[in-house]
Amino acid sequence: MFIRSYGDTIDDGAVQLSFTLPVPCNAKGCEAARQYAEKLGFSHADVVHSHPLSDGYSFYVVYGKTKVSVDYDQIQVEEATGDKLYSMETACEIIRQRIGRKVVIVGACTGFDAHTVGIDAIMNMKGYNHHYGLERYSEVNAHNLGAQVPNEKLIDYAEKINADAILVSQIVTQKDIHIQNLTEFIELIQSKGLREKFILCIGGSRIGNKLAVELGFDAGFGQGTYAEHVATFVVDRLLARV
Repeated sequence: MFIRSYGDTIDDGAVQLSFTLPVPCNAKGCEAARQYAEKLGFSHADVVHSHPLSDGYSFYVVYGKTKVSVDYDQIQVEEATGDKLYSMETACEIIRQRIGRKVVIVGACTGFDAHTVGIDAIMNMKGYNHHYGLERYSEVNAHNLGAQVPNEKLIDYAEKINADAILVSQIVTQKDIHIQNLTEFIELIQSKGLREKFILCIGGSRIGNKLAVELGFDAGFGQGTYAEHVATFVVDRLLARV
């Protein structure tokens, strides 16, 4: 089944684009934005909003149409947990009955990233959006080290407490610095001979399972995922080791 974006009518190919140009916000800037959208391959391009950002920079919203479509039936996506999702109660019951001890999970936002919103949503007791964090799981010992934690410190701490899983949160992704930091993490833990000791998970607004696996982690959790997703993956991985 081939699908295409639409605005007013199915299959009309309508798309909304937003971008910044290094030009003043004026009539010439709007025309530059319109022509830029057309050169991207969009027809019927129309600038519907413009706004100055600073001297010599401006922001644009453009409507356009495309003939491009994708074959939805051929798309394959591998999520870390698939359709399976344990509730907090179910995860804790499985840990009690089949693992027989508390699961130890340590997490942090590493590198120079100071945003704790991601790791807090997964780890903190109150959680996020009516989904409790791992600290509320009675059968999980959750250690949240916060933000701006050096990769080496996180690894050393996980080894010290004999953690089962390490969670790395990366929110700031400007210039792909998250890729550099996550690659450094994998290289460091491999150099210490500890890669197989831990279940390694990463998360963030622009993190997906595909990227995580490509970088050498076990799983990745992006937008729309909660503590239940992480717990489900970690519990299943531990069960496979029993």
